[in-house]
Amino acid sequence: MKLLQAKLAKYTAPQEAKAAGVYPYFRAISSEQDPEVIINGKKVLMFGSNCYSGLVNDPRIKEAAIEATKKYGTGCAGSPFLNGTLDLHKQLEHRLAEYIGKEDVMIYSTGFGVNLGVVSTLTGREDYILWDEQDHASIIEGRRLSFSQQLKYKHNDMASLEAQLQKCDPSKVKLIVTDGVFSMEGDVANIPEIVRLAKKYDATVMVDEAHGIGVFGEGGRGTVNHFGLTDDVDLVMGTFSKSFASLGGFIATDKEITNFLRHHSRSYIFTASITPASTAAALKAIDIMIEEPWRQEHLWELTNYALEGFRNMGCEIGNTSTPIIPLFIRDNFKTFAITRDLLEEGIFVNPVVSPAVAPSDTLIRFSLMATHTKDQVTTALEKIQKVFRAHDIIK
Repeated sequence: MKLLQAKLAKYTAPQEAKAAGVYPYFRAISSEQDPEVIINGKKVLMFGSNCYSGLVNDPRIKEAAIEATKKYGTGCAGSPFLNGTLDLHKQLEHRLAEYIGKEDVMIYSTGFGVNLGVVSTLTGREDYILWDEQDHASIIEGRRLSFSQQLKYKHNDMASLEAQLQKCDPSKVKLIVTDGVFSMEGDVANIPEIVRLAKKYDATVMVDEAHGIGVFGEGGRGTVNHFGLTDDVDLVMGTFSKSFASLGGFIATDKEITNFLRHHSRSYIFTASITPASTAAALKAIDIMIEEPWRQEHLWELTNYALEGFRNMGCEIGNTSTPIIPLFIRDNFKTFAITRDLLEEGIFVNPVVSPAVAPSDTLIRFSLMATHTKDQVTTALEKIQKVFRAHDIIK
């Protein structure tokens, strides 16, 4: 065995979980991604999806994707920098700029690629990136690739952020990057205070709206819109793989920034463009989210109902106030076992364990879609209560 294989062979955590019968990943779904899915021939309620709008199986989205495929084919066979820009891509960029309320938009092939390509590119060696310790992994990887000085602040702690801003050279660029809604624990960034500090210290603000769009703001425009701070936040990032029911991502900002990114951002220049189907699906999703406000209204009704149910049950749910509800278990193995037992009860949820979180912070991630029914949420609450009691998580 070569040295690399010998080294990697020491990683046996997945094998150990499989041997114990609690391995929770790569569960194959053999149906559409809807509130109810089929796994191993069995109907299961899906509470692990990120499609908060509930549009991922909408027939209008599927029809738009089919028609785009008929017209443009299945792919672009090149990056947007070269042969991979379609008029359909430009149409989506223009529509997104209007929707978000920014001067210009760039479309990337994935949401991860947006953060990787933007955060790693914008600032230079003498500049600063300030990031929340619970920012998404894509932001973390972006800042790792940057040559800038990097200052981490405590999660949603504005005193910590200000202390880090005070360390910066006032004459250099300071980029504050935060999630709008934090993807694992469901709490919302203090964007008003971040903006206030940014003005005080002449900093630039970038907000990742991956989990905010479709949930917050007018027409689902996100947390920045929700707080009325679209003009004050310099860069708004979004992904198509959640509420837009597609695949890809974007950055919405001013033309000076997009002009630079279009010619320097490597995950943009050296990645093939998103497919025509993905582009058309995202375009259609924007229209539906605006035209059907009931989706957001119903999502929030379900969210408040579920939050109350989990609190009454005695679950530890942290500071969430969104359709992302963390159910803290605080034990890796027990988190896996509970995930398995809930699936057997017909409830699909996602386990979040170390290294994604600290071993003492492991949790079950329960997330809602606008297309769930109240009866489905009630069923989930009952099944979770049963399994949590069996594992001594609640009394």
